[in-house]
This record gives sequence, C-alpha cells and structure tokens, in this order.
Amino acid sequence: MIKILLVDDHPLVRDGLRARLEAVPQFEVVAEAGGAQDALEQARHCDVDLVLMDINMRGGNGIEATAQFKTQFPGIAVLILSMHDKLEYVSQAIQAGARGYVLKDAPGKDIVVAIETVMSGGIYYSAALARQLSKPQNVDAQLTSREHQVLLHIANGQSNKQIARDLDLSVRTVETHRLNIKRKLGIEGQAELIRYAVQFANDTQ
Repeated sequence: MIKILLVDDHPLVRDGLRARLEAVPQFEVVAEAGGAQDALEQARHCDVDLVLMDINMRGGNGIEATAQFKTQFPGIAVLILSMHDKLEYVSQAIQAGARGYVLKDAPGKDIVVAIETVMSGGIYYSAALARQLSKPQNVDAQLTSREHQVLLHIANGQSNKQIARDLDLSVRTVETHRLNIKRKLGIEGQAELIRYAVQFANDTQ
C-alpha cells in the first residue's frame, strides 16, 4: 500500500485527486493539506510514502516546500502536480528534490503511472515535458553574453580559476555563472554541462 499526502490549496482539486487515486487498490490517501506548512505538519503525524505537491499555493511555494520535505523527511518521495509547463519550473523542482513532474492537464492514468514509477525508484515527467526536455534548448534566448563566454571556456576544458583569469572575473563569479547556466538549461551534473558546452561550441563555429 502506497500512502499519499495531497497538497493543493483548492479543495475541489483535492477531492478529484482523492477519488482518482483511491480507485487504485494499492493507493491510500492518508492526509490532505492546503499549504506548505500544513503539509509538513501532516507529515509529522501521518505515515506518508509520497507527497503529491502543487506549486502555486497560498502561504507558500510548492518548490520550497519540496526542499523542506527533502531535508526534514528524506524518506518521503515528492511528486509535483502542476499546471506550469515551463522547463524552468521543472528544473527547480527536480533540484529541490522532487522525483517527478506531472502536468494537471495530463490524462488521469499519468498520475498512477507517475506514482508507481517514483515509488519504484524512477523519475517521471509528463509526456509533453519529456518531449521538451529531449529537444535542444535555445541557448541564445536564455543565456547572457557573459554566460555564453563562460560556456565556451568550459567547452575548452578550463577550470573556474582559468576562466576567471581569462575573463578578468573572480572565481566566485565564475561559479555563479556556472550555476546559472545549469539552472536555466535544466542541467544537473558536471558531465552533462561539459557535453552541452562542447555541443554549443561546435554549433557556434
């Protein structure tokens, strides 16, 4: 049995989700919350396996709440359920510790598949998001000219210290540029950043 906490500030949405989820024999909705702090309080008193979390809520942000869950309840999985389909939200949610991201306009069966995937140790994205994530991102539309320069230096295999020297910046500033590049492009690991930088350098030649 997978024990679920629903977090959404619209009671009608929670009612619909509860009905959909409890139609699945192995799912049990053990608690509901209308906001981030209420959700954390519910998790302290209930046996919860997974949180189904909205992003926009009164009195708190679902992404911030996800980070709090990751810190306070590392054994509880968080799955984002949101109307927002921007990759920036997806990236922020995953970085905060979410195990997946489902769009509210996705078919109802997607919620079931997402929960099963997450509880099996995987990460789940709605099909529309997965298609966006698989497409090359338009770097020019997202990165500043300075971030373009840093990306090209990364492609050349330079360290933060070398980039700082060449661009007459502090090492901390270069580190900040790296973090911003990763955040804007939804990139997590260092290896993925280097691969992207090399591809970007090849495309600009």
